[in-house]
Amino acid sequence: MPEVEGNPARYYVTAGWQDVPHIDEDTRRDYERSTPPHLRGARMRGEPTLGAGAVYPVDPAAIRTAPFQIPEYWTRGYGMDVGWNRTAALWGAYDRDSDVLYIIGEHYVGQQPPSVHADAIKARGAWQQGFIDPASQGSSQFDGKKLIDEYRRLGLSLTFADNAVEAGILEVYQRLVTGRLKVFSTLTHFFDEYRTYIRKDDVNNPSQHGKIVKSNDHLMDCLRYLTMSIRLMKLRPTAGPIESRAPHRKPLDGRAGY
Repeated sequence: MPEVEGNPARYYVTAGWQDVPHIDEDTRRDYERSTPPHLRGARMRGEPTLGAGAVYPVDPAAIRTAPFQIPEYWTRGYGMDVGWNRTAALWGAYDRDSDVLYIIGEHYVGQQPPSVHADAIKARGAWQQGFIDPASQGSSQFDGKKLIDEYRRLGLSLTFADNAVEAGILEVYQRLVTGRLKVFSTLTHFFDEYRTYIRKDDVNNPSQHGKIVKSNDHLMDCLRYLTMSIRLMKLRPTAGPIESRAPHRKPLDGRAGY
């Protein structure tokens, strides 16, 4: 029983189908099949569901995949969301033959100057094209310079992403439900945000009901930028002709998929 935050004398209990002894395994499977994916965690294990519902009602288990060696003939790039409290980046690799986008790496660091973020991003391959939040045209808190100009000066190759929110969400969702978007299982920050990426539940305020909750969504924004820019991703400069490359997937011991 988890303790209620700030009050050690109080606890709460989570329970679902899996904790009910009189429901047999066949019945549990029937319940699972008839329940939308985004509600299964709540109903099976008692995990709370917030707001008007998940933006992406697809079970994280359905998109999670073990890291593997990325073939050189796949294109790569990253989405980037900048800010003082949190700067995030999400790397992708695109298999053009199967039209599947793999999310293979993340950067999730707060309260550091642009030079720190730039060095971390370049370490994964400065040749990669980045797709950045158009809000980066705003000024830095430090010296008044435009953030995108500062990051370009620090060696990042960046272009503005398409920031049409609902169009981007629809594109991501279509890939999720058709199995054309997979995420390395090692990306813990990604899955933390994915589970809590929700719409507002405010029936008393129709203008706000159903809008995205803008909190802890940095990597979700990066996912939109990257997905909407998939055709602009690049091959690694050392990659040879596509015809000479045979697909292979060798598991890695590392976390980044390189």
